[in-house]
Amino acid sequence: MKLSGNKILITGGGSGIGLGLTERFIQEGNTVIICGRREDVLKEVAEKHPSVIVKVCDLSLDAERMALFQWVKTYHNDLNVLVNNAGIQQWMGIDGPNFFPMARYEIITNIEAPLHLTSLFLTLQSLNTIINITSGLSFVPFAKVPVYSATKAFFHSFTHSARYLLKPRGIEVIEVIPPALNTDLGGKGLHDHAPPVSDFIESVFKQLKQGKTEVTFGFSEERAKVGKAELEAVFNRLNPA
Repeated sequence: MKLSGNKILITGGGSGIGLGLTERFIQEGNTVIICGRREDVLKEVAEKHPSVIVKVCDLSLDAERMALFQWVKTYHNDLNVLVNNAGIQQWMGIDGPNFFPMARYEIITNIEAPLHLTSLFLTLQSLNTIINITSGLSFVPFAKVPVYSATKAFFHSFTHSARYLLKPRGIEVIEVIPPALNTDLGGKGLHDHAPPVSDFIESVFKQLKQGKTEVTFGFSEERAKVGKAELEAVFNRLNPA
């Protein structure tokens, strides 16, 4: 993709990987719009980066996704890049009393929302790039986050198909596949041992400049390349008996 001169919407752009992408895209000379549920977080980003355009939006709600699109269509109809980054991760057991409502919320946020946004934003004539943030867990699950792992496997598969289906329209579909990073995904402190977001972002942009449409880093690179036997070994390492 062209890395400068774009107008980009990044969902969940106020923290974690989304914030890292926001800051780097600004640095590369792009106009960036970010959305998220927490107004205080968005305001904090806007105070630090005055050029960022913010929009409060709860992507788990169908009506708010549609309202977000209508707002973009009205005020930013030259938007050409959609980054489906927002997602949630919850540690859960499948035999717990709250399993289904927790699972449903993850499925809505991690699958329904980005698919709905993709469908809506494909009606913009200016759109030429979609970036989907999946996970190294797309390839092998971490059993303590069973639904999150499954949603990312779904999103990985969908992204692969979308790349093929949208190629005739000249729309580039890029998959960014992070490993565990030092963010608050899943809860504070759970990923303190993981690599910093800054290292990941640096690698992502290096690969984007090389024209890659499947972007990996660290452990996710290893998982994306291995076969069935190796994936089983990785599963056993992640989920010891």
